Amino acid sequence: HGSTGDQLYNCRFLYEIYTRAAPDYTGRVTVPVLWDKKRETIVNNESREIMRMFDHAFADLGDPSAPDLAPLDLLADIDAMIDANYEPVNNGVYKCGFATTQEAYDEAIESLFSRLDELDALLQRQQWLIGDTLTEADICLYTTLVRFDPVYAIHFKCSRRRIVDYPGLRRYLHDLWQIPAFRETTNMAHIRRHYYWSHESINPHRIVAAAPAVQAIDA
Repeated sequence: HGSTGDQLYNCRFLYEIYTRAAPDYTGRVTVPVLWDKKRETIVNNESREIMRMFDHAFADLGDPSAPDLAPLDLLADIDAMIDANYEPVNNGVYKCGFATTQEAYDEAIESLFSRLDELDALLQRQQWLIGDTLTEADICLYTTLVRFDPVYAIHFKCSRRRIVDYPGLRRYLHDLWQIPAFRETTNMAHIRRHYYWSHESINPHRIVAAAPAVQAIDA
C-alpha cells in the first residue's frame, strides 16, 4: 500500500528485522531503522540521531554537492529548535490524539497551538526556522506539518486551526513542498491510510476521512 518494502530479506514485517539482529528481542519495534548490511544488525533506530549521522558521520559517502543540514556554527540553534518543537508539536499531536481524559487533551491542545502560533509568527519574518538556512530543524517540523491538515486535525482532534489557516506556516510548508527531496518522499495516500487504519482505539471501523478541500499543499 505504498511502502517501499524490504529489498534485502523480503521480510513482510519490521519485527522480523529486529529479531534478525537479536533473535530474543521482545521490545518495541519502531521506524526508522538504520541497518548494517555487512554485520547484519541494527545500527540505530532514532530518527534524529540517524539524520545527524547522514549529515556528519556518513557525509563522505553521500553526494558531495548535498548541503550540510547541520553546520557546526548553527548546531546549537538547530538542536534548540528541534527540542523546542518536539514536545508541544511533534509529540503534541499524539498527546491530543491518544488523550483519555478531557484534562489531558485540553493541556496538550493548548501547548500545541501555542507553539504553532509562535512558529507562525517566526516564519512570517524569515524563510526557514534557522533564518535563511535550510537545516535538520526544518526536516523535523515538516514531518508533522505535512500530516497536519489531512490527518492530525481530524484523526487526532487537533482541530482548533489548520496549517492552511496560518499564513507563515502555510507559506513555509508550501516552500518545503517545492523541494523535490521533500515532495518525492511524501506519499500522502500511504500516510492517510496508515493513520486511519492503524489506531483501532481511535477509529475502530477504519473509516478514512475525506481530505480537506483546501490544504497547505496540493498533494
